[in-house]
Amino acid sequence: MSIPFSPERTVGSIVADDYRTAAVFNAHGIDFCCKGGRSIAEVCRAKGIDPGTLEIEIRQAIERDGGTGDDVKQWPLSRLIEHIERVHHRYVEARSITLMQFLNKLCTVHGDRHPELFTIREEFQACVQAMAAHMKKEELVLFPFINQLEKARLHDLPAPTPHFGTVENPNAMMEHEHDAEGERFRRIAELSGNYTNPPDGCTTYGTAYAMLREFEEDLHRHIHLENNILFPKALALEAELRHATA
Repeated sequence: MSIPFSPERTVGSIVADDYRTAAVFNAHGIDFCCKGGRSIAEVCRAKGIDPGTLEIEIRQAIERDGGTGDDVKQWPLSRLIEHIERVHHRYVEARSITLMQFLNKLCTVHGDRHPELFTIREEFQACVQAMAAHMKKEELVLFPFINQLEKARLHDLPAPTPHFGTVENPNAMMEHEHDAEGERFRRIAELSGNYTNPPDGCTTYGTAYAMLREFEEDLHRHIHLENNILFPKALALEAELRHATA
């Protein structure tokens, strides 16, 4: 296989090396984004999976998909940040509006027979509000500081000193908020029968559930890029700069 595999490696680090492996973890119900810090040995024990079997499945997924996988780990931090904002933040903003319209319609038309729709709408609306505040904090505070760190290394300058002390503090806050939204979507998936259109569901019903599934998948990718790649690299860069000037 193209990436090192051992029971001690974390799930998140394997997906960070090659995102094609995410499909294998998804198939086993293993959270690689919010809970990506767990080791292969740990998740295999929890799920009753043989690590050797998991390794074979990962190797097969990479070989079957072909190509070389993405290389986001090699991107400059500024490029990764620009990608997260342009692709994932803007997606959340645009798709949230459409999804709320669909969920409002479902509650009006099908809510009497499917009261779970009201809870799904409530959970998704809470997600939209939380993500709006979350992304604003990243775009106005955390991401500009990470860009400053990268510029400091480029121009051989000392590490900037933020009001929050170290990048580890906002990183931890963002990861905590990621966990909350990951849990929220687990509840939405359970309430919707894993996004299954009921027998009496209309086309709008099926479309709304498909969009919710897509939203969750994008959220997983979004969180993965931050938790498993951006934040660790920013922390390492800050430590490198501070060590150089110590």
